Amino acid sequence: MELVFASNNKNKIAEIQSMLPESIKILSLEDINCFEDIPETADTIEGNAILKANYVTQKFGYNCFADDTGLEVEVLNGEPGVYSARYAGEQKNADDNMNKLLDALKDKENRKAQFKTVITLNLDDKQYLFTGIAKGEITLTKTGTNGFGYDPIFKPENFEKTFAELPLETKNTIGHRGKAVHQLIDFLNNTK
Repeated sequence: MELVFASNNKNKIAEIQSMLPESIKILSLEDINCFEDIPETADTIEGNAILKANYVTQKFGYNCFADDTGLEVEVLNGEPGVYSARYAGEQKNADDNMNKLLDALKDKENRKAQFKTVITLNLDDKQYLFTGIAKGEITLTKTGTNGFGYDPIFKPENFEKTFAELPLETKNTIGHRGKAVHQLIDFLNNTK
């Protein structure tokens, strides 16, 4: 089975492909000659995942899945949330985003946060949603070099290391994207 993953983020594509059985091949947007920026104009994480999947299915005719992820910080009323990638500006710079968040939390004792991933699957004219959540807290400083995005400042529950210090296999098991992808995989394995 071939499925388009509505992303050109090579880190995400590799992370998800590594979790899928060999019978499912992921195509990127580049693989289907989609080079435009897909609008992410919804005000929720779910909404953006739906917009991206629908864009590919309607414009290119492929079975497709899309994800959107946000980091929700409790004391900031869920910010940066749907704006996580561009929290510090349209340049979408991970260091700038982390610095802005660490600055916003500098006087806060409550550092509870969660990563939330929603995957929308458009398969044979039906739509399905899968949600993965990883609870944890924001650290005081950046640590680790693995992963991407906010991984160096997010310490998952029951771990003493950040996502950026943990091996990819561990992150895939306990992480938000891994949880949502596993739901997607279970669903795909049961619909053959």
